[in-house]
Amino acid sequence: MCADCGCSITGTTLGDGETHHHHDHNHSHEHQAAHETLHHNPQLNDTKTISVITKILDKNNHEAGHNRAHFDSHNVLSINLMSSPGSGKTTLLENMADIAQFKFGVIEGDLETSRDADRIKSKGIPAYQIQTGSACHLDAFMVHKGLHDMPLNEIDVCFVENVGNLVCPASYDVGSHLNIVLVSIPEGSDKIEKYPVMFRQADLILITKTDLIEYFDYDLEHEKKEARKIKPGVDILEVNSKDKDSIQRVIDWIEFKRKMRG
Repeated sequence: MCADCGCSITGTTLGDGETHHHHDHNHSHEHQAAHETLHHNPQLNDTKTISVITKILDKNNHEAGHNRAHFDSHNVLSINLMSSPGSGKTTLLENMADIAQFKFGVIEGDLETSRDADRIKSKGIPAYQIQTGSACHLDAFMVHKGLHDMPLNEIDVCFVENVGNLVCPASYDVGSHLNIVLVSIPEGSDKIEKYPVMFRQADLILITKTDLIEYFDYDLEHEKKEARKIKPGVDILEVNSKDKDSIQRVIDWIEFKRKMRG
C-alpha cells in the first residue's frame, strides 16, 4: 500500500529534517478525509506527522486547482472514476465509446501494465497510461503529466480512471470537476457502509453488473438508502454493460452536467 496516504508510516528524512514518505508523488488528502485518517489511525497522531501530511495536502490541492484551470481553459469536463478493482470502469468507458455523443479521452491509473489504456485506444479513444508502481491511487501531479498527452482541444470530457481501490483515491483531489464511484453487485451489499469516505465524495454512484443480481444475495434498495444516508441527494444509476439503455443513462447524466457548466 502507499506510504503517503496513511496506509504506512514508513518514511525517510527530508533535507529540512522533517519526515516524508518514500514516494516522490506529493500526495494529498482532501481536508475531511485527512482529518478522518489522522483521527482513526493512532500511528499518525503525532504533531510532526500531521505537519508533513498537511504540507503534502496543500501542495497537491494547489496542483489540483491548476489541473482544473487547465481543463476549464479548454472547456473540458473532467470526471474522476473510482471503484474497487473489477467493478467495470474500463468496460463502461468502452461501451460509452460506441454511443456517446461527446468526444472524450482517458487518463488511466494502474500499478502495472498498460492493458486498460490499450483497451481504450482500440476503441479509437485517446488514452494515457500512468503506472503508479506501488501507489494505491492517483494524485494531482500524476494527472498533470497526463494532461500534456491529452488532445484537450479535440475532446469534451476527460475521464481519470483511478487505481482500483475503495479507500485512498477518495482522499485525493486530482483536479476533476466530478466524481463517479462504481460498486458492483458481486462485491456484496455492504460496501457503501464499509467505505463511507469514498461514497461521500461521489456526485454519481453507479451500481454495476445488475444483470448478475439474481446470483447474489444483494439488497439493491438497501444500498441506495445507505448511499443517500451518507450523502443525501446523491444521484444513483443502475448499469448493465449488456444494456445500451443503461449506458445511455450514464451518458445523459454527463451531458446534463456539461450543459450545466455552460
